[in-house]
Amino acid sequence: MDRDYIVFEEYKMYTEQKENFIERNFKTNRFYMIAIVVLIFAMIYTNNVMFLDKLSATLVFSFFGIAISSLWWMNVDSYNTLIKIKYADVIEKIEEKLPVHPFTEESKAIEEFKNKKIFLFSDIQKFISVISALFFFAIIVSEVSPLCIAIFDKIMSLKGGI
Repeated sequence: MDRDYIVFEEYKMYTEQKENFIERNFKTNRFYMIAIVVLIFAMIYTNNVMFLDKLSATLVFSFFGIAISSLWWMNVDSYNTLIKIKYADVIEKIEEKLPVHPFTEESKAIEEFKNKKIFLFSDIQKFISVISALFFFAIIVSEVSPLCIAIFDKIMSLKGGI
């Protein structure tokens, strides 16, 4: 077989794998969105359920929500890093052996676009993960605050009685 043909076939196969990787990224993001929505509905549905006399189901689900939001943030970063590696370190090096360099040109255009400080899809994903983490954190604060106030009142009443 011709060496150029083999290089082109490897290039084609690798770019298809990269596109499949990006598709997996979208599916993963869909999973995180669904998980957060399910947690919110679970919190609504189990609003009055209590564990161990003081621990509400809402509080437990909120901790899970923060964990899922954090994992989502890390996952977006991981996918972005791996996609950049696939662009810069692999596809662009293979393109050096080809007569045209479409991914290299695309990579340059993306970098120019990023330099304009415009939100990319991954930025939006990170923003949503932060907002959801803040939402769950606010719920934790609203659940824990009455407990802290009750403990503080009890301490103050003990000091007054001594």
